[in-house]
Amino acid sequence: MKIFLVEDDTKLRGLIKTHLEKYQYDVCAIDDFEKVGELFEKSEAHLILMDINIPYFDGFYWTTQIRKKSKSPIIFISARDGQMDQVMALEYGGDDYLVKPFSYELLIAKVKSHLRRAYGEYSDLKEERIIKQKGITFYPERLEVKCNNQTELLSQKEGQLLETLLSKYPEVISRQELLAKIWDVESFVDDNTLSVNMTRLRKKMDCLGLEDSILTVRGKGYRLVLSMSE
Repeated sequence: MKIFLVEDDTKLRGLIKTHLEKYQYDVCAIDDFEKVGELFEKSEAHLILMDINIPYFDGFYWTTQIRKKSKSPIIFISARDGQMDQVMALEYGGDDYLVKPFSYELLIAKVKSHLRRAYGEYSDLKEERIIKQKGITFYPERLEVKCNNQTELLSQKEGQLLETLLSKYPEVISRQELLAKIWDVESFVDDNTLSVNMTRLRKKMDCLGLEDSILTVRGKGYRLVLSMSE
């Protein structure tokens, strides 16, 4: 698996690269921050580690550009530890956030988790899966959801949330179950991360004409509320 590393601190970039290579990852660590998008396309990387404060354009900008062409997992690595920075990272298309300084064990755990979720479970499937429920058609591998002759493209985490909600419909799914199922390393994920991703999914469901389709059940979790016919 190839990792695309965007970090302007030369020393830290070298340390991260060396540590990842110990786990047999192929690391493309760039030092030309004016051409991040172009270099990412050439790298054909499976996962991106993205700093926020980099020359020319910040990591938020480059994440939005990458998201136009790729669904590869993006983990932000930044010294900015404010809650709003982490919310913005998710809003701009990131999948996870690590605050510097972080342990390399946690970095490796998150990299493995995201690669497993993005490629390991579905990589050998011969036929595309299609999940249908009450007028909704979801294509997990394409991360596309269709309803009312409209189509929305989801992020990796949004897709995993929707798949879980559809598979358990109409049951209530607890926040703890969603965190454990989708992020694997539950203890390392801020509870707010789930709320942010669920809000993003709700907005896309609204665009499909499915307003109020994800119900928050106070003290229990979430469930789908669908009234359309099959």
